[in-house]
Amino acid sequence: MTGAMIRRLLIANRGEIAVRIIRACRELGIESIAVYSDADAGAPHVAAADRSVRIGPAAAAESYLSIPRVIEAAAATGADAIHPGYGFLSENARFATACAGRGVIFVGPPPTAIAKMGSKIEARRIAAEAGVPVVPGETPADQSDDGIHAAVERIGVPALIKASAGGGGKGMRTVRVAQAIDESIQAARREALAAFGDGTLYVERLVDGPRHVEVQIFADNHGHTVHLFERDCSTQRRHQKVIEESPSPAITAGLRDRMTQAAIAAARAVGYVNAGTIEFLVDASHAFYFLEMNTRLQVEHPITEQVAGVDLVRAQLLVASGAPLPWTQAELAQRGHSIEARVYAEDAAQNFLPQAGRLSDYREPRWPGVRVDSGAAAGSEVSIYYDPMIAKVIATAETRDLAIARLAAALREFCIEGIRTNLGFLIAVLESDAFRRGTVDTAFLDREGAALAVLAQSAVASHQSQVASHQSQVASHQSQVASRRPARSLPQYDPWNGGDAVRAAAPAARTTRRRPSGSTAGALTAPMPATVLKVHVRPGDHVKKGDTLVLLEAMKMELPVRSPADATVAAVLCREGDLVRADAPLLELR
Repeated sequence: MTGAMIRRLLIANRGEIAVRIIRACRELGIESIAVYSDADAGAPHVAAADRSVRIGPAAAAESYLSIPRVIEAAAATGADAIHPGYGFLSENARFATACAGRGVIFVGPPPTAIAKMGSKIEARRIAAEAGVPVVPGETPADQSDDGIHAAVERIGVPALIKASAGGGGKGMRTVRVAQAIDESIQAARREALAAFGDGTLYVERLVDGPRHVEVQIFADNHGHTVHLFERDCSTQRRHQKVIEESPSPAITAGLRDRMTQAAIAAARAVGYVNAGTIEFLVDASHAFYFLEMNTRLQVEHPITEQVAGVDLVRAQLLVASGAPLPWTQAELAQRGHSIEARVYAEDAAQNFLPQAGRLSDYREPRWPGVRVDSGAAAGSEVSIYYDPMIAKVIATAETRDLAIARLAAALREFCIEGIRTNLGFLIAVLESDAFRRGTVDTAFLDREGAALAVLAQSAVASHQSQVASHQSQVASHQSQVASRRPARSLPQYDPWNGGDAVRAAAPAARTTRRRPSGSTAGALTAPMPATVLKVHVRPGDHVKKGDTLVLLEAMKMELPVRSPADATVAAVLCREGDLVRADAPLLELR
């Protein structure tokens, strides 16, 4: 190691990734400092850290996304390093530059690498010059709506309109028919501006039915760059990953070798340091194309840790401290199979509507070969201000089939009460024929997700009925036992129940927040607490069934409120920028 080891680390993030980083700090003897907004004052990551500091109100723009407030927190606590996690400021070159300007280590790549790879346009150019295949596309100099429209026509449909900045599927729209071009441009630009503050767009030819396969790379300041094999992230909905696995079931050893070498070439071309990911699309003929580079740790990093037997966060901290990589390429190998499922607060039966509220009960599965990364606990609040992911469940086994079975069994034992989740949907996906065969492409859930959601709802209802029946039988048995005992004025001591008093187990009361938007006495209501992004109509307007009347935003998602029938707008009851509560009336129709 050429520099001193990090002593005090400020974690500029929240939730499960903050908890994950805190654990790595404990192992290395580094003092951990959590930051929190008003919405997270009682969050588990705050309690887990050695110290914590408030950085602002609930809105991310005034707390977790505020560079001055995060830098001030580091200065106030004497932190000598900042780990950005993922999301928020993790791929913000200005933030990395601000850290360097204050003499604080940024646990990540150099600002120049973030800036170059953070622009999808510049990243494409760098990858192509490094000999990495790229999808044919165009970045028009004319960034007006008309300029983007013309570019789509030159590329031809189907096409992808994509935001140059950011990632995670934000600012991305698929165009399959010419009539949808203008609406898609406006939606992509609006979402890109809201998420990244940059509305620059470019156009790519759509690769139909591809696999999404990414390569984990790692580099140090001593000239070493290695890959840690691939992850398959094809099981995604609306460009948001849902289930990831390693190794990919769809690539050969030869293709793996070509992709990993291409990933290393791209990383070296930009002077990369620390952990990063090169994402590729793989078509049916096994041709692969550079998609983008994520200049940070990925949400799905645990499956790489499981199959490679490494700790990526620990390595990040060592490399940021000036140490060389803790492993050589020859020392890295894949063993077994690992699958990760993202558990979200969402209602699959209501078009995956995000949910918010308090977790009245939260019990993680405990199985050999199962890992749960989470920043939640019983009593935690799932806030409207942040991403709705609650936890990640990772199952690892000798074979893919066993990993699938192990993960499905673990998800069945995951108890989350108080809000609706996608647990049943995840199980339905894992047990689908396409997933078991390993033939899922990136459009699979967009095609089959609704049918799987219906199947999941039925399975969840059946499971809940069985649980309630079992609890009722237990309660009845305990009641009979109690009736045969002499009456006592004090609770009876039960040595087999941890010394607690015997209590009859009543069926668990479910407190789930089902709030479909709909029409009550002519009123269209908000399905959940949200911000009004756009009001598309005025009183007196005639609308058709399915028209988007109001566009809401909550938990990083746009939620269109559509007309349930042909109607006339009688009144508009909200304004753009309003924060509305669940069930708040938005419009009146007649």
